[in-house]
Amino acid sequence: MTAVDGIYESKLTFYVLACWILAAFGGLMFGYDIGISGGVTGMDDFLIKFFPKVHERKLHAKESNYCKYDDQLLQLFTSSLYLAALVSSFGASKACTILGRKPTILMASTLFMIGAVLSAAADKNWVLILGRIFFGIGVGFGNEAVPVFLTEVAPIKHRGAVNILFQLFVTIGILIAGLVNYATANMHPNGWRASLGLAAVPAIVLFVGSLIITETPTSLVERGKDQAGREALIKIRGVDNVDAEYEQIKMACEQAKLVKYPFKKLMKRSSMPPLIIAIVMQIFQQFTGINAIMFYAPVLFQTCGFKSDASLLSTVITGLVNVGSTFVSIYSVDKLGRRKLLLQACVQMFIAQTAIGAILVVHLKDTGSLNKTLAAIVVVLVCLFVMSFAWSWGPLGWLIPSETFPVETRTAGFAFAVSSNMLFTFIIAQAFLSMLCHMKAYIFFFFSAWILVMGLFVVFLLPETKGVPIDTMVDRVWKQHPVWKKFFSDSEKNFEMA
Repeated sequence: MTAVDGIYESKLTFYVLACWILAAFGGLMFGYDIGISGGVTGMDDFLIKFFPKVHERKLHAKESNYCKYDDQLLQLFTSSLYLAALVSSFGASKACTILGRKPTILMASTLFMIGAVLSAAADKNWVLILGRIFFGIGVGFGNEAVPVFLTEVAPIKHRGAVNILFQLFVTIGILIAGLVNYATANMHPNGWRASLGLAAVPAIVLFVGSLIITETPTSLVERGKDQAGREALIKIRGVDNVDAEYEQIKMACEQAKLVKYPFKKLMKRSSMPPLIIAIVMQIFQQFTGINAIMFYAPVLFQTCGFKSDASLLSTVITGLVNVGSTFVSIYSVDKLGRRKLLLQACVQMFIAQTAIGAILVVHLKDTGSLNKTLAAIVVVLVCLFVMSFAWSWGPLGWLIPSETFPVETRTAGFAFAVSSNMLFTFIIAQAFLSMLCHMKAYIFFFFSAWILVMGLFVVFLLPETKGVPIDTMVDRVWKQHPVWKKFFSDSEKNFEMA
């Protein structure tokens, strides 16, 4: 038996499990940076050294519950990384195609380590910013290469679960960063240096891992190394009988060679369905309001009476919910499918966001706080929201774009997904605190409206990709969908000489 219903023969081995986990450290690297930035920018030693005016303002400002953190300079420090990642993702796409997925992952870890060293050693603002730029380029390369790597080495029946390891490690990175920040907050005056410098640890693991993991069979065949591709496929499948899958990969790569300019091919009408889906998934991932929820968590825990430990407690609780719920996605994504998880989460997130908004509009004014009962209810709602995001839009925002492009536009198309994610993460990071200051609790209704739109998008426009070989997506998914099949005309060939 070589293939039944598109499921190729394979078995799990220690080596392939090691490849998945080591590559997924690219997610931990990204998650650690997400988590560490917010904590460092709240440390007085850091503010005094690099943003003294912000520190003065923090000491003397009359704080509103909604405006206490509104500062464009600090927002720019945090969000500048995403601009660097946005630009670098297109270079990473080229590296993935020309050099392979494995060298691109190695480059990502190296760049991130340089960022960690510069950031930890910084004595001047320009060195600090340069460190952020290297962090950002490392993130751009890692977020481009790792999800594509995981999708290409995963067996079809486990592809969703394997790809979601990336998001699982992102959530673990965020949790670890929160704990590190708590531990270093009282290490005066250089706690912030320790927080930023420790970013090198996941990068070192990824660097070592990139020397151990195999190149993907698709990448090898795509670059003319057919025999090495077949050997790599045997190695990651754990069986000798890989003929059917190898022939499918080889056929897809031969067709891909006809496309000389993949970015130009992406602009063709027949390439629009996966490109539109990839970009829209990234936009929606950011417009779920996850940033609003995670920002509010410490405030809400504080009103429950947890005072100085509120920030740590909120980090630990929301972090554990985040990590635990991602395991739900790993378990269920290849059983229930992508659409069911996304739709269920839309309902749960909509209810949680609307309820939180209603409670805050009525009971939380510019000054003062919620009573403990209401605060406890909101904390539960926060956990329900984080839970549903973590098993749906969080991981599937990366999974779906990585599995829906044909091989000839896969790295180019995924570069658009990564850059879109970074662009809208930048926009939300830069604008959110100002939006919160002006919209107050009504910001939760703003995100609720987006969740409603997201649900309709999934119902009418998002096809199910569970169990479909990635090299047969065009014929088995896009050309069968009632809307997207209109983008393929009989006269237009699947692949064109550019």
